[in-house]
Amino acid sequence: MITLTPGTATLCVLEDIYRTMPEVRLDDTARGPVQAAADMVAEAAAGTVAVYGINTGFGKLASKKIAPEDTETLQRNLILSHCCGVGEPLSEDKTRLMMVLKLLSLGRGASGVRWDIINQIEDMLANGVIPVVPSQGSVGASGDLAPLAHMAAAMIGAGEATHKGVRMSASDALKNAGLEPVILGPKEGLGLINGTQFSTACALAGLFDACRMAKASMTIAALTTDAIMGSTAPLLADIHSLRGHAGQIDVATEMRAVMDGSEIRESHRDDDTRVQDPYCIRCQPQVVGAALDVIRMAARTLEIEANAVTDNPLVLVNEGRIVSGGNFHAEYVGFAADQLALAIAEIGAIAQRRVALMVDPTLSYDLPPFLTPNPGLNSGFMIAEVTTAALMSENKHLANPCVTDSTPTSANQEDHVSMAAHGAFRLKRMNDNLAVILGVELLCAAQGVEARAPLQTSRKLQDVIALLRSEVETLGEDRYLAPDIEAATQMVRDGMISKAAGVEVTL
Repeated sequence: MITLTPGTATLCVLEDIYRTMPEVRLDDTARGPVQAAADMVAEAAAGTVAVYGINTGFGKLASKKIAPEDTETLQRNLILSHCCGVGEPLSEDKTRLMMVLKLLSLGRGASGVRWDIINQIEDMLANGVIPVVPSQGSVGASGDLAPLAHMAAAMIGAGEATHKGVRMSASDALKNAGLEPVILGPKEGLGLINGTQFSTACALAGLFDACRMAKASMTIAALTTDAIMGSTAPLLADIHSLRGHAGQIDVATEMRAVMDGSEIRESHRDDDTRVQDPYCIRCQPQVVGAALDVIRMAARTLEIEANAVTDNPLVLVNEGRIVSGGNFHAEYVGFAADQLALAIAEIGAIAQRRVALMVDPTLSYDLPPFLTPNPGLNSGFMIAEVTTAALMSENKHLANPCVTDSTPTSANQEDHVSMAAHGAFRLKRMNDNLAVILGVELLCAAQGVEARAPLQTSRKLQDVIALLRSEVETLGEDRYLAPDIEAATQMVRDGMISKAAGVEVTL
């Protein structure tokens, strides 16, 4: 079980929650601030002064005063009316992460919800009750209203949820888990649906996977460099220290370590007629290093956002005030998602050029055409390269910015929005595409290195090839290639390639 203290969750802890899905609870030290804010909300709800979201309507209907006896109905109606999400359900790992982020936000003691609400989320996570949350419908301002409403609906026994992986009505899921639907008090529905947790969860998942892709690309690019008998001179430390960018320095350092001891490299230091390698070999540290630094910038933003209070209004207990603001606006998340999209697209773009280099006999320095030992009768990796080109192009289209695409909503009350939700949600598709590009490069690079026998690559890269060959045989005669691509892609996606090579770059 992981115990979280609101405001202090690290990226390492959040990635562990995303990947291993443990039981999660808030530290009891959060209980006092949460209760103090809830007491202030209860007092406001019973009073005569209009306080937005507590005894008024919402959005353009904020001028409508609500009687104290209608508070429960107001909050339930809010949740049900906002369950307008469409599209494929968010995956359970991301939905769990979204719920944990909501815990962290509510636990800061500025939302005015009772501890009962926090307990309900904790108990659902502990008992495998995961709301079915449609992935489309949020514009990333006033919070991720529709997705979070579907999460909140499951908490009150409405909508759908899965229980231990089986989809059913939320009321049945709660009943099967021995839980009761929670009854919402003043502001609690609004506190649940205001916030950036859907966008942030998707962006964090994209971040964690993009980091894996970047690390894999360092290893696989090193393997490709040996496959085409490329130079390691562009990896020299002095080159990169003269420029000074941390990401570039880190990529070059890792690639030097991975290639250390390669017989292939030593075999062509002298009398090589080539003066310089193409940019896809020579500039890997500059391109993926830049992407790594962009990923790190996004990481800093998302770590702050994961610990932030992003609903409205906020309960400022120390000042004795309940005030309206705009922390629900997900512009920070939208920018971070757009940064990640650019980095993912560029890592794939340079990797795809290395695949094209290896299959082209005019550029691959005596490797067989399309990396097949019997070209003509066999096509080898000809169309696998075409697949990488298709996915590279798709990622370029998907990398177009989302935050610049604001549109007014809610009768012009919400007249500028972030579009962070679909900006973040697209990152999964982009990372999946990138994993395939890198998987195909891995297949080609291993095939190319094996063609250099009896010369051997470095010990670390031999370990990478051995890992690949544990599931994918060297390509001789043409065969049905889709399973080979899927196996290599899965190794990239699971982080196995960089682990085999000992690449340790961190966010």
